[in-house]
Amino acid sequence: MPLQGLILLGHPVSEPSAFTAEALLTAVRDERGLSSALVPRICVLEFDGDLTDWLVASGYARPYTEWACFHTVMHAIEVDGTTCGIVARTIGGPYAVLVAEQLRASGAEIVLGLTSAGRVSGSLPLPSLVVVQNAIRDEGTSYHYLAPGNVVESDSILTEILESGVRFMALPAFRGTVWTTDAPFRETQQQLEAHAASGVLAVEMQAASLLAFSKASGTPVGIVAILSNAVDQTDENFNKGSHVLGKTLIESMCRSALRYLSRNSSVDSR
Repeated sequence: MPLQGLILLGHPVSEPSAFTAEALLTAVRDERGLSSALVPRICVLEFDGDLTDWLVASGYARPYTEWACFHTVMHAIEVDGTTCGIVARTIGGPYAVLVAEQLRASGAEIVLGLTSAGRVSGSLPLPSLVVVQNAIRDEGTSYHYLAPGNVVESDSILTEILESGVRFMALPAFRGTVWTTDAPFRETQQQLEAHAASGVLAVEMQAASLLAFSKASGTPVGIVAILSNAVDQTDENFNKGSHVLGKTLIESMCRSALRYLSRNSSVDSR
């Protein structure tokens, strides 16, 4: 039967996929002679990549060679005795979810995202942190996972734990809505003003896609954005703070993930 109507809004989201992350991972392991070793329970997608480069160069991160992915490499850091994975430069919803699917299929129990973002709400200082509570679905990937809708929500408990974890850092922290777009160079002033009026805090490129994947797969996803730029900002645009601050932020996010997983384990054991 030919596809009819607006294709983007007509995906059969309840149907299983013909192509799976498991099949791709098996192919990579066979080609590279890798074992079926699991990845760390907690994995971070560090979208910009410069922080990961610094962690590697500074000796804080080491290669995780059993990561069976055609598209990316994984590094590992130790946080309070727990090994956590980092995958850099998975920019954009499709790429981020492509990797998140493979992380889930490789044993990751929670996926975190650290992204830079543009300020939408003029009341927020630059730089500052936004813990993503929900995301506006102005992209394409989420419609392959969830029925059409304007917004997808984060796991409220994970969001609260993440916010409490980053609250006392050097940057002010907020929790709220972000606007996810596929086209950063098509953000119009009209859109920015309308989203600001509706309470949106920031604009970025991954949150809605990853949160839709989270809802559909049952894999917890938590996202923190560093507000580093704004169209009305002329001085020190794209300032994310120091790499030392970034390291502290990733460690705090990983500790929050550990608390979340421990809490869920305690609830499940009752």
